[in-house]
Amino acid sequence: MLIVWELCTRSGWVSPQLLPAPSAIFLRVLELAAQADFWHNLSMTIYRLLSGLLIACVVGVSLALTAQLTRWSSFLLDALIRLLAPIPKIALYPALILIMGFESSSKIALVVSDAIFPVLMASWVAAQTVDRKLIWSARAAGTSRSACLWKIILPAISPTVLAGVRVAGVIACVVVFLAEMIASTDGLGHMLTAAARSYRTIDMFVPLVWICVLGFALNLTIAALQHKVDHTN
Repeated sequence: MLIVWELCTRSGWVSPQLLPAPSAIFLRVLELAAQADFWHNLSMTIYRLLSGLLIACVVGVSLALTAQLTRWSSFLLDALIRLLAPIPKIALYPALILIMGFESSSKIALVVSDAIFPVLMASWVAAQTVDRKLIWSARAAGTSRSACLWKIILPAISPTVLAGVRVAGVIACVVVFLAEMIASTDGLGHMLTAAARSYRTIDMFVPLVWICVLGFALNLTIAALQHKVDHTN
């Protein structure tokens, strides 16, 4: 695909002003990588992405485990998921900006609101399939109900939780990029918007390349952790 893209641009079938060649984009990526301003934008995106994903994982797993304590907590969580999951979270962004401002807090909150559901649902479904005999044995040995959540259920559901985290990671990359495009003064999304406003087509592709790299690296990291957990279990 990249070869065809390169040939189409170099042959004149497509204007380089509209669709720059992959080789030109790669050279521009290297050129911008030598600028301190670029690394500031990249670091801000990474900070928002990882912060939001981490909070989503902690809150999602904690809610899923808490829902195992009583039938009422499970019923309440099921109702909340059915009610809130279908809402397009990007529609909440204006309200988040009004409450938290234009800085990183609103963007992290938006990432959390969208990335939490894959983790929450994966954790909740997995927790319901844990062998009850393990829990009964632990309870008979004197383990408290809350301790069973962290010592029995959590280790058992870890591979499934990480599968949910991989999906959440993809969502987090998309959401943080959109949030930075809509309202931000830094980040990869802001870079793309600034380039589009000044008609610098080639510079629009640079942040796209880097968000792909971030997503790929994040996916590989979580996959490696999931593989390790699978073998440990």
